[in-house]
Amino acid sequence: MTVTHHVRVYKSEEELPREEQLAWKIAEVAADPVAVEPEVVDMIINRIIDNASVAAASLNRGPIVAARAQALSHPVSTGGAGSAIFGLPSTGEAAEKSSPEWTAWVNGVAVRELDYHDTFLAAEYSHPGDNIPPILAVAQHVGKDGAALVRGIATGYEIQMDLVRSICLHKHKIDHVAHIGPSAAAGIGTLLGLDVETIYQAVGQGLHTTTATRQSRKGEISTWKAHAPAFAGKMAVEAVDRAMRGQTSPSPIYEGEDGVIAWMLDGPDASYDVPLPAPGEAKRAILDSYTKEHSAEYQAQAWIDLARKLHGERPELADPANVKAIVLHTSHHTHYVIGSGANDPQKYDPRASRETLDHSIPYIFAVALQDGGWHHVDSYAPERAGRADTVELWHRITTAEDAEWTRRYHSEDPAEKAFGGRVEIELANGERIVDEIAVADAHPLGARPFVRADYIRKFRILAEPVLEEAEIERFLTLVQRLPKLTADEVRELNIVAAPGVIDQGVATNPAALKGLF
Repeated sequence: MTVTHHVRVYKSEEELPREEQLAWKIAEVAADPVAVEPEVVDMIINRIIDNASVAAASLNRGPIVAARAQALSHPVSTGGAGSAIFGLPSTGEAAEKSSPEWTAWVNGVAVRELDYHDTFLAAEYSHPGDNIPPILAVAQHVGKDGAALVRGIATGYEIQMDLVRSICLHKHKIDHVAHIGPSAAAGIGTLLGLDVETIYQAVGQGLHTTTATRQSRKGEISTWKAHAPAFAGKMAVEAVDRAMRGQTSPSPIYEGEDGVIAWMLDGPDASYDVPLPAPGEAKRAILDSYTKEHSAEYQAQAWIDLARKLHGERPELADPANVKAIVLHTSHHTHYVIGSGANDPQKYDPRASRETLDHSIPYIFAVALQDGGWHHVDSYAPERAGRADTVELWHRITTAEDAEWTRRYHSEDPAEKAFGGRVEIELANGERIVDEIAVADAHPLGARPFVRADYIRKFRILAEPVLEEAEIERFLTLVQRLPKLTADEVRELNIVAAPGVIDQGVATNPAALKGLF
């Protein structure tokens, strides 16, 4: 039975034993040696495949090239075997490894760059798959087997998603990665079998070092968008290392009168009810998350599917000469964050960055309506964004908040929780087209829910241009044996690019990209 923990701000003169603090409760969940249920194990395998898919497609993108150069400037020295960097060999004479915190960094950037992996939306937004790179990096470095890795990842998902269910960050313009620091630290604690006290200190540091503003997702969105969750994972690894060395953290980190809640969130009179598994209760949160079929902000997933449907039914909509106006009636979040309600002129700028276009539902709907689908590279290409008929159609699309879609977005009932909306299209000839969609086709309640075969298909589509067929088969065979993997096999849980895919001058010589390291 899930236990709900009431969390509020305490003045310094009020007594709050650490055993009653949220960070301690999180640590207790992490230290609970409960078994991982088979369906959770299966979903963890799916999400490792999913992460590898999007990482493969990102290997030569700028943020990953830069992060890889930084990681290779920090090779492992003592205390462990090092961790595998996506794209590079991790065994044999050609092995290229880094220390676990820098591996968490580069692999986290690779997973996040295309905005194409799993999601969970509740009081806050999240991509819980961001927990996997730091937990896996530590497992490889210290030599943990597949069963331990499964337990660690189950904890990472559980803690992040329970925080996301209950504590809203974006309302106060705090970036959602602030929930990753504690969750990844907790997941690493589970992986390593650490005691409650040590995990408690790591969770506190994980939160304290990862709070940042949401400007990373506002205006002209920069490459830092991909780095932000990777930075949180890197900080989590370092927090665990410090805690294991006996170093302590700000306390109480959530409840203190100068803490996160009092000064960054709802203020000194605030309180939250945070659900966490009871002692002995299985960690099942990952089953409530969902992945992406399309490389775009999650709130765009259903809209791409609806545009794809309309493209097939009404192909004349692709021509802006036939369309007077398109209004997407949707939730508060979609309207104000990725819609016209954001009042960001960049969302209508054909010269905008890929990261900005990813957060423009008018652009995404226009392209999907014209193309009948979405491509993780082609749909963001400058020549695609600048096409005259696309720009014309794009500028006829606006969003509007609809109270019912906002209510459904925030519903705690999975059967009615929705991320889509209603489209109203006014044609030049006076005809009106109205259609709607609640969830993406790939959502568990969608038209075509993702199952293992879909994750494998996504992996093949994204990996085939950069991995040899033998490497694709090796990885898929290995990962599907996850809970039975030995420590040595966990170290092989990596994808190695085909010869010539990664510029070896950059890959092996960090000085090829100028920086400090």
